[in-house]
Amino acid sequence: MPVFPEEPEIHESLPGPGVPFPRESDAQALHTPATGGAPAPATTTVAAPAMVPGPRPAPPRPAPPRAAGSGAPPRIPKPGPAPRRQTPAAPQVEVQRIAATPAQALDRADEAVDHLLDAGRDPGQILVLTVGEAHPWQQHELSFGEERYWAQLAEGGDVFYADAALDRPARREAVVLVANGGPAARSAEAYAKALGHATALLVVCGDAGPAATGKAAAAPGRRVNA
Repeated sequence: MPVFPEEPEIHESLPGPGVPFPRESDAQALHTPATGGAPAPATTTVAAPAMVPGPRPAPPRPAPPRAAGSGAPPRIPKPGPAPRRQTPAAPQVEVQRIAATPAQALDRADEAVDHLLDAGRDPGQILVLTVGEAHPWQQHELSFGEERYWAQLAEGGDVFYADAALDRPARREAVVLVANGGPAARSAEAYAKALGHATALLVVCGDAGPAATGKAAAAPGRRVNA
């Protein structure tokens, strides 16, 4: 094996005679500036806080303007009366007149009924009222008894024949009034009641109702709208 020379040992030299040992104060003096005086204190730099974005403050609201004078407060008008509710008008009934003498009134009434049926009117919506003698169909139905007769009025399935003084509730679209006799006062009363039974049309055969009656017709059978 190769033999390496031994490295010389380095011993810490001791100060010779007359040389004082170093002190701690000497070490501090080496770090002190040559200008002298107390050492400068260490300064610490503090970073400024970062600005956090946020809502901007709203501008101040202006104060409400004051009145120029201290007069009386404004007068508040009193509410007026509530508006009246308008009642819907009743449907207007059309009135048609057929000139006829008392002896011809029944025949004109039968023709009027046939005309209404041919026009598509429902038989249960036709009511025939006689001022004088009862219609032959009324006499025929009464022969089976009054109970059966009035039941047909309640059922409303066919043309119903009755006296003009009918006091039972009956509302039909078309009413045919037959002025086939009787005093003028009875005819006028029958006309008013017939209007109450009709909802759409009233056909007057003969002289009944107001002064403007079938007398204005030039010939029997002519239809005149009232």
